[in-house]
Amino acid sequence: MKQGIHPEYVEAEVICACGERFITRSTKPKIQVDICSKCHPFFTGKQKIVDTEGRVEKFRKKYAKHGK
Repeated sequence: MKQGIHPEYVEAEVICACGERFITRSTKPKIQVDICSKCHPFFTGKQKIVDTEGRVEKFRKKYAKHGK
């Protein structure tokens, strides 16, 4: 590898929206995420609709009258 062209690889604190925090390594010292392994439906076994842009509500509103 060439010297002096790679970013510094440091310890990084990852903060989830659920409040979970853990340490990993990255080129950025702080990372914020919406879903982690503590709250992701695949790992918890509970269904949870994760909608940050309102797509689920838009879909339900659009097709609400067609469902009956």
